[in-house]
Amino acid sequence: MDAVLFDMDGLLVDTERVWFEVECEVVTRLGGSWGPEHQERLVGGSWERSIAYMLELTGADVAPVVIGSWLMDGMERRLAAGVAPMPGAVELLRELADHGIRAGLVTSSLRAIADAVLKFVGREHFEVIVTADDVTRTKPHPEPYLTATRLLSADPARCIVLEDSPNGVASATAAGCRVVAVPSVLPIAQAPGRVVMPSLRHVDVELLRSLVV
Repeated sequence: MDAVLFDMDGLLVDTERVWFEVECEVVTRLGGSWGPEHQERLVGGSWERSIAYMLELTGADVAPVVIGSWLMDGMERRLAAGVAPMPGAVELLRELADHGIRAGLVTSSLRAIADAVLKFVGREHFEVIVTADDVTRTKPHPEPYLTATRLLSADPARCIVLEDSPNGVASATAAGCRVVAVPSVLPIAQAPGRVVMPSLRHVDVELLRSLVV
């Protein structure tokens, strides 16, 4: 196993709930309403797609850059109060470090959001960090995970990706990585090259190593 790559929102930290609150706030400001069925369409997607969907949903005449600033302000305000790691996340990161296994973070969030989250999780756990600011095509395109493996000089086929969304799983699979899915908002089915687990508490180094043939 060359490395383990972590998604962030909904996998490493409990931020899908925070995103939902901010999205509700922004869409209400745009004159619309927001529910779980709307969030489900955006899980694991790009910043640009989220903004475009909000405009499509509400028909509001507001510049995308303005909506982006509202989303960023809302997230930074809430993240300043702290964010909770998902169950088992910190323990798994420590176990990887104890075994000398390299780790990376690969997120569709912007760098500013990742920086805010890592204040509570610990940047020191990750040798590389790839955000939406570092790629031209976000998940489900394979570019984010291919970028991380390139920065690590790692073979994608010998890397394990931990993801919570179908978009993230699609990105990692297309990059040629093995995948452990821990679904959050949307269900994810078992498939060749993929293991689905109920929580990071059920993931350890022994399991991860068993996935690399």
